Amino acid sequence: MRQQAERVPPGNGAAHRAGGTRTKSVTGVGGLGAAKPAAGGARGEDGLPGAAAAAAGIADQRRGQMLTAALDVISERGFADTRIADIAERIGISPALVIYYFKTKDQLLTEAIRHYEDTWYAEGKLRMDALPTAAARLEEFVAMNVLPDSDDPQEESNWQLWLDFWVQAARNSNVAELRRKSDERWREVIVSLVCSGQEAGEFANIDPHPFSIFISALLDGLTVQIALDDPVVDSVSAFELCMRYIADHLGFEWAPSGRAHGNAPVSRAGAGR
Repeated sequence: MRQQAERVPPGNGAAHRAGGTRTKSVTGVGGLGAAKPAAGGARGEDGLPGAAAAAAGIADQRRGQMLTAALDVISERGFADTRIADIAERIGISPALVIYYFKTKDQLLTEAIRHYEDTWYAEGKLRMDALPTAAARLEEFVAMNVLPDSDDPQEESNWQLWLDFWVQAARNSNVAELRRKSDERWREVIVSLVCSGQEAGEFANIDPHPFSIFISALLDGLTVQIALDDPVVDSVSAFELCMRYIADHLGFEWAPSGRAHGNAPVSRAGAGR
């Protein structure tokens, strides 16, 4: 589950991270700037005439605003209790305009999740690329999935988004296809992280493919417990359980640190699964 909040304090175990703070909304999108029309008959970067390029930019901006609103509203109310009208009201447009862009609520959910995931991966890559070791990058990846940014209930509502997504995937073929591709992409990241650690001599020589299946299932299972507010499984215990399992099987040293307990100077806010 790609958690919207990203808190990864510097650890005294396997991983250390670059400094700085970053925050954003539940959608993982900080904001959408107004499109700048091209002057006169100039062409935009995509080669379209100025007016056409400006219109395309406005359409992309409007579409992004709808996806952002959809993620926020669905996270707050749940998919079943969200209406197209609620999403339209959130950004001050007519429901007809939302339907023009997305046709159905199921299609809107599918596109919103895809938008969310693309943002999560793009920002996650930037964060992981800044870390010096494969162990640190893998620790960051796990934290991006299970550690919330704060005690803000609004941010934690993101867990409900993924529960709704999985339920709809069981009933809707289009959503199911997105879920399949999402999980494939997720496992590919894990395989890549393990392979890079093996090439660097950090990790044991295990088959990364079955390992990626187990780790993705482990993360999903634990985050369901977090979403349901299980009294035994919270974000901190989920993070530490995952990291202990990973370290044991990949053969590197890892010890819990202040990062999972909110003692770090760096917060992660993001597009979480």
